[in-house]
Amino acid sequence: MTLTTTTPARSRPATLSTRRLALFAFIAAASPLAIDLYLASFPAIAADLRTTPAMVQLTLTAYIAGVAIGQPIWGPLSDRYGRRRPLVVSNALTLMASLVVVLAPTIETLVTARFVQALAAAAGMVVVRAMISDLTEGLEGVRALALMMTVHAVVPVVAPVLGGVLATVLPWRGVLGVFAAFVALQLVASVLLVRESLPPARRARRLSYLDLARVMRRGAFVVHSTTVGLAVGAVMTFIATSSFVYQEVLGLTPLQFGLSFGANACGMVAAGLLSARLARRGVRPTRTMAAGFAGAVSGGVLMIAAAASPWPVLLVGPVMAQVFFLNLVMSNGMGLAMAQARGLSGAGSAMLGFWMFGISALVTPLAGMVAGSRPEIAMAVVMTTLATAAGAVFCLGLRLAR
Repeated sequence: MTLTTTTPARSRPATLSTRRLALFAFIAAASPLAIDLYLASFPAIAADLRTTPAMVQLTLTAYIAGVAIGQPIWGPLSDRYGRRRPLVVSNALTLMASLVVVLAPTIETLVTARFVQALAAAAGMVVVRAMISDLTEGLEGVRALALMMTVHAVVPVVAPVLGGVLATVLPWRGVLGVFAAFVALQLVASVLLVRESLPPARRARRLSYLDLARVMRRGAFVVHSTTVGLAVGAVMTFIATSSFVYQEVLGLTPLQFGLSFGANACGMVAAGLLSARLARRGVRPTRTMAAGFAGAVSGGVLMIAAAASPWPVLLVGPVMAQVFFLNLVMSNGMGLAMAQARGLSGAGSAMLGFWMFGISALVTPLAGMVAGSRPEIAMAVVMTTLATAAGAVFCLGLRLAR
């Protein structure tokens, strides 16, 4: 396995237009929206389908698994047939699966349909990252991906609130119907607005999933993808455990928790915008990531100290700091990873997504497994450990590169 940091120069647009970035953000927003929009409808689903909360939770697990598995499927397809055609096909399949989700007569059908829905919807994230890689290079690619990460930070905050509002006026099938309508709009946008970014001369000559293995033989890609995956895992640990910690341990009301969660999301948005601004000014991604790791680990130490103190409510501030700095790491790490997938952007985007969701799926249960009677300490320790591990992998990659 070799580690390289140089990429061939190629004539590309200096910047992506705001209109195109907005279109990419719209396409990439499907999976985050599908995960969070219907959370408030869980009790209604359990009552209507006469099932248990655990089975309803399985619909969310099935979706996350489908997204992780689907990305390696769509990546090589987009390298072989271009970006636009697989995107249109995936949107159509997602729409059909979404209609089955809305009409599902049993919980088993709902779980299966959600998995298929995620397999299809995974193409959106893969294709967007690959198109950005097709159209940009260097710091401009980092800037564009940072803006995409900003969108991904906003959607998980807006979606639960929107879902809660919709759940007060619509049955759960109506809430899921709103997502189906969103997918229908995506299909129209893909057909009418998305332009092909990978000309035939640059496409793979044949469909081969060996490209996934070829990407994984690029040492720098593996290093940056692992770094991003561990950082995402730390943030996902917060998302998975914060509701219980903030409300049951810290004693916050649901409104206070929502405001606190929203403040964290605003911090992630600010980090994404700062990352894009630094990239535009020519700051190297490795320098931004180094600063991000320093802030994230320092915030983690403060988190652990606050969680172990008689006043665990003090950990709210350090959590916000760590999440902010981790987003600096994630946005720049994604740009560096995609820079190492030149010539195999679809496969690289697919494996980056698989790495992110796969690592997150493995590490997010850790806080619950070790929580015991002090879940706030477990959350702080797991988040800090993952941030430190990401920093160690990043430093190892820099050392190998030298």
